[in-house]
Amino acid sequence: MTALPDHSTLVVAIDGPSGSGKSTVSRRAASALGLRYLDSGSLYRALTWSLLQAGVDVSDADAVGAHALTVVLDAGTDPEAPHIAADGVRVDAEIRGEAVTAAVSAVSAVPVVRRHLLDLQRAIIGDGGIVVEGRDIGSVVAPDAAVKVFLTASEAARAQRRSAEDAGDVAATLASIARRDKLDSTRTASPLRKADDAIEIDSTTLDIDGVVARVLHACASAVGHPRAASQGAAANGSPSS
Repeated sequence: MTALPDHSTLVVAIDGPSGSGKSTVSRRAASALGLRYLDSGSLYRALTWSLLQAGVDVSDADAVGAHALTVVLDAGTDPEAPHIAADGVRVDAEIRGEAVTAAVSAVSAVPVVRRHLLDLQRAIIGDGGIVVEGRDIGSVVAPDAAVKVFLTASEAARAQRRSAEDAGDVAATLASIARRDKLDSTRTASPLRKADDAIEIDSTTLDIDGVVARVLHACASAVGHPRAASQGAAANGSPSS
């Protein structure tokens, strides 16, 4: 029996805009490979929740930065049951609310916040064995990741998916996504962009299984991982090449 290569140091970076399917794809890929999982966006959202709870004006960069350095964030990395806490308070549901969603881009653009959470993300990544999703993982947080994926989709497709999840209005969701895209891609600190060596996957016409299969195939190609290759082939319904 052929032994599986050691993938305990594998780092998979999955970036992309809001609504592209990063969370579902990243969690499934992590589960398939037996790796840990980190939603970097949950860290920014949990910090934003803390700021709002404390009554900090999120447009005041100095105040945001000062508060950010006082908050203790804890992210669970089990892909089957990820969680996030701020100062010991579980905020998994709260960080998905409208108030946090409306404020998180402004908070994420503060350089002090990005530097602080960059250190935290790298500490969680440690020696590897993890799938990390976000907007600057492959370009800034883990530039040496063995596998980098930039997951995207048309704004219309992303709005349809997000509104279906939230039971919201498609037009309003589309406007929100367009606003978030502009803020994330034009901010000075670590803007949303595809890393030069990332594999781009357009999920507009793909289902989740198809996207996960491509991610797993990329992992297999990068490290010669039989488990990834077999999972990818199964999801594709065909042998991997």
